[in-house]
Amino acid sequence: MESMNLVKGYGKINLSEDPASSLSTRRAAHKRRLTIALILTLFLTLLICALVGAFIHASNSKDRTPSVSSNSADSLKAVCAVTQHPESCFDSISSLQSSPPKPDPEQFLNLSLQATIRELNNVSSLPKTLISKVNDPGTVSALKDCVSLFDDALSQLNQSAELLKVGPGEKALTEKKVKDMQTWISASMTDQDTCLEGLDEMGSPLVGEVKARVQNAKEYMSNTLAILSNMPSLLQKFGITLH
Repeated sequence: MESMNLVKGYGKINLSEDPASSLSTRRAAHKRRLTIALILTLFLTLLICALVGAFIHASNSKDRTPSVSSNSADSLKAVCAVTQHPESCFDSISSLQSSPPKPDPEQFLNLSLQATIRELNNVSSLPKTLISKVNDPGTVSALKDCVSLFDDALSQLNQSAELLKVGPGEKALTEKKVKDMQTWISASMTDQDTCLEGLDEMGSPLVGEVKARVQNAKEYMSNTLAILSNMPSLLQKFGITLH
């Protein structure tokens, strides 16, 4: 009889349990769940804000990153890339740099022009030297023309160099200056071609020697003209305000 009463007792409700205590327990549990939910919501909000902030910072940093490296060599390579002879462009300008220049296309243009003038100066005496070594009248006549043509080419290159000399507050390159320089440098290239054509027309055996000697000067002129013609896009690429 005692065992049966014990079994029957398992299904009975304990009426002695305090209803107020049970309600308080449920309220406390509910409050804990709300607190946890609020903490998780706050954490997720902070995490999302941090991710958005990092994304915006990365985007702004990318926008501020210049398209051309501030390294002098990399900047010069970027400028010389617009020429037909990037290697001679880089070598000729680098040879004039006593110290790393400011990465400015206008400065590289000036150095390229100076390298061109120096190279043409080195070969300008060649026709005079060759005149004393030949007896063929046709070759002598063509060489005399070369003397005059080289002098004219140097004069026009020096005129171009003068345009790049500016005082405080002056514009280094204006539209008129660019057009004048393009005209003079192109004419200088034509002078060298005319010299070679004259020797070739005379059937001179010296045409090969003269052509080889002026090759560097021709390339430097071509490089300078290319940099000048691409100056607007180069300035924009370097993040420099157009004059």
